[in-house]
Amino acid sequence: MTNALQNRSTNEFIAGIEAIARRFDTATYPQQNLPADDWTLLTRAGVLLPTLPKEYGGRDSHAEMCRVVEAISEWNLPLGMYVTVITGVALRPIALWAEEEAKREVLPLYAGGDPMIAGFASTEPGCGSGMSGMTTTFQEVEDGYRIRGRKHWQAFSSTAHWWLVSAKNDEHGREYGYFIVKRSEGFRTLRPYEPLGLKVIDYGLNEIDVVVPRHRRIQAEGRNLRPMVEMLMASRAMMAAMGCGFLRRISREARAYADARRIGPGPQSEIRFVRYRLAAIDASYTVCAALNDYLRTRLDMKADMIGAFPAVQAIKTVATERMLSAAHHYQQLAGGEGYRCGSPTNISAQAFLDARVYTIFDGTNDLLSQQLTEYCLARTDGLPLSKFLAQWPLTASAITSQGLDLGFLDRDLRQEHLVLAGRAIAYAFTIGQVLRWVAKSSADAGRARAAIEFLKADIAGVATEFGLLSSGVLGIDDGAVVPPASGVPFSRAVPVPVPAEA
Repeated sequence: MTNALQNRSTNEFIAGIEAIARRFDTATYPQQNLPADDWTLLTRAGVLLPTLPKEYGGRDSHAEMCRVVEAISEWNLPLGMYVTVITGVALRPIALWAEEEAKREVLPLYAGGDPMIAGFASTEPGCGSGMSGMTTTFQEVEDGYRIRGRKHWQAFSSTAHWWLVSAKNDEHGREYGYFIVKRSEGFRTLRPYEPLGLKVIDYGLNEIDVVVPRHRRIQAEGRNLRPMVEMLMASRAMMAAMGCGFLRRISREARAYADARRIGPGPQSEIRFVRYRLAAIDASYTVCAALNDYLRTRLDMKADMIGAFPAVQAIKTVATERMLSAAHHYQQLAGGEGYRCGSPTNISAQAFLDARVYTIFDGTNDLLSQQLTEYCLARTDGLPLSKFLAQWPLTASAITSQGLDLGFLDRDLRQEHLVLAGRAIAYAFTIGQVLRWVAKSSADAGRARAAIEFLKADIAGVATEFGLLSSGVLGIDDGAVVPPASGVPFSRAVPVPVPAEA
């Protein structure tokens, strides 16, 4: 079975995934944890193979990783996340950085079509996005490493067979480690959690007390959180693929719903504000299609992605915002029926519930936006931020072609301004990608123009919020920024430029 899948062309392989994905249509598939038999259908279709190196039975393809997730997300968005966590978050670091002995032990298990699941255990009770505050520890012992602690909100908390676990050691200064752990070695679930959406994925509170052999420590720098940041970048970038598939369906179904629903003598789609909502949905789909093209053609999940940090932050924040916005527009169009899970006429209630968490998971959008601003500020070399962005390759084309005025960013930036500025930077980046995508493809130029206008309106909204902050709405002084007491101006997760040698 595996050899046959390995030898298929990309189009044949993806066609097989698309055929299976339709079986999991959100409109009819039960809102429950994914049964092992159903996961088997997907693993035997090869959904894990693009992540795995060819020598371990895989197809080893970045582009196919993206296309698999896009195809699945069109029919079942949570299932797209299900595949992304296993492939982009858990198996990818093992394929890239584990010792050969560990790769031989783990990776072939995921190439054979069995319903194997892998997860990444990082977030802890009392420690969300600030991973330097983790309390799970590792200690070197005679047989390898002993790892003890608690983790929670892990996808597949109760079902993953193997885990990639993060831990720290403070015996000789802070050191971080990443370890491949088998559930049966001492990873147990204390309590399941009940999420609002993403019902196919099980979550919970986990306790770890294991000893793992030395060869199962990932080869990653231990004195900082750079490896942790890198390990999360693939899943953040894959939000573009998930958003593209999801919004293709939302755009199609929202328009069909509005055309079929009668309001008085005509269809709902003839109402002018309904047409505005449909245009907003279409614009969100266009945005995610452009970002997905950037993901597939400009990024590479088969290599270290830290150099793509700013693009990935922008992709994640914008794609997830567009997913949630479009789902909300769809729900509004459906009215009361849009609040009914399992409605026979639309999937908008479930779509909204499933899309809601995307702006939170994998780093909240507020945090990632702040980090994007900090990344840019660390590289301005004395220039005003707007001047830097006007010549920065990721935003220059949008600013020049659209005449964007980002001068409102040129001020002392408090923390609240850093978050908002990151949104503006991400929107400018995205305008550039829409322009690039429409120039190289047969995409509808009219829809591209509309998408750009929506993004320009988003930037104008950020400028308005800057003004609102200056009005004193927070009830605090809006004066100069006080330097941080620590002397460290940026988040630990932000890659800073290496000083040039004298």
